[in-house]
Amino acid sequence: MIHYFELNPRPFKAVANGKKSIEMRLNTPKWEAVQSGDQIEFTNNVTGEKALVDVLGKTRFKNFEEVYKAYPKEMLGYSTFEKASPSDMLEYYTKEKIEKYGALAVSIRLVSK
Repeated sequence: MIHYFELNPRPFKAVANGKKSIEMRLNTPKWEAVQSGDQIEFTNNVTGEKALVDVLGKTRFKNFEEVYKAYPKEMLGYSTFEKASPSDMLEYYTKEKIEKYGALAVSIRLVSK
């Protein structure tokens, strides 16, 4: 099954370059439907560029702090020289939604862009 999601330019670039191997999202019903063996077509929400990835697996976490502790920052899309913080996710999600849904780490591998 192929799922369709949008990404902001910065995380899209990391996915499209094959550098980001963990996609972080809220564990909403829409993301609960994504299963290992599925594919995701990400669309850059500014340029419309697309990247196709395989879903290798997913892990549920209580919050994004746990996700950031579980993976090297480079797997999450940060460069070696960038500071990585779970508070970065507040740019996308409210504290209330994080508490309600929890966090999801989806393991991905670039297929094509």
